[in-house]
Amino acid sequence: MADILPLRQFEPAERRHPAGMRVGLLAGAGRFPLIFAEAARAQNYELFGMGVIGMADESLAGMCHHYSPVPLARIGQAIRWFKRNKVDQVVMAGKIEKTVLFQSNRIWRLMPDLRTVHLWLRYACDNKKDDTLLLAVIREFERDRIHFASALEFCPELLVQHGFLTRRKPTAAQWKDIAFGWEMAKEIGRLDIGQTIVVNDTAVIAVEAIEGTDRAILRAGELCKRGGFTVVKVAKPQQDSRFDVPTIGVQTLRSMHEAGGRVLAVEAGQTIIIDEPEVIDLADKLGIAIVSLNAEEAQLRVAC
Repeated sequence: MADILPLRQFEPAERRHPAGMRVGLLAGAGRFPLIFAEAARAQNYELFGMGVIGMADESLAGMCHHYSPVPLARIGQAIRWFKRNKVDQVVMAGKIEKTVLFQSNRIWRLMPDLRTVHLWLRYACDNKKDDTLLLAVIREFERDRIHFASALEFCPELLVQHGFLTRRKPTAAQWKDIAFGWEMAKEIGRLDIGQTIVVNDTAVIAVEAIEGTDRAILRAGELCKRGGFTVVKVAKPQQDSRFDVPTIGVQTLRSMHEAGGRVLAVEAGQTIIIDEPEVIDLADKLGIAIVSLNAEEAQLRVAC
């Protein structure tokens, strides 16, 4: 029987953009925009950041060469700012909290501008799935010749390593849960529901949807009081690397520890790990196993 490959450094594609070029950042919540900004500046890109108000970390302003906050539903304002600054390559980073779309009086709360209304009516009438909405944003920007690129084209080193990342490895039973959960996670990804499945004893405990990974994990802890469950996070089969790339970080592990999770399985070459040394160190302290693997390895019956 083939064994999972030992830990090695994943070799991503080479950078496609020259140092010194202007790069835009449309930032949502979480650490990812901060990590991208730090990495982009280290590569000598001139960074123009726009942070979504109420989501983007306020410290991002000090990490960009030029910065402007923008309300969530002001697509026209964002486009005009990037155009005024002659930025034609933009990266999305960070989580956009879609729950605001389901609040009462959402129109008055969001106060969308005309470009946002145009986007909504033209592209998002049939459904409000993540891919639908984010592709709609990309298409609206492209009308003004502003193109979105994957963060990984600028900072490929953010991809997770391949192999066992922690001292602890999954048990045979947990490996069976990984194989089971992998198939389920790929299916919910195909349906554009989410990227994460929580499994225990080959039963699905929780499915990530609009609430995000951390809340799905915490909900699993409420439903599986004995703990010991496995979290599987993968890229969608139709994953567009320009947005919503699977991402894990320290908070993922804190949520798992609080809820009783013991194993985290992610897809090699498709997942971003934020603050990797800290993540691995914390996982070892908490006794959580992290493994980064591919589809073929997920079908093995044991971890070696």
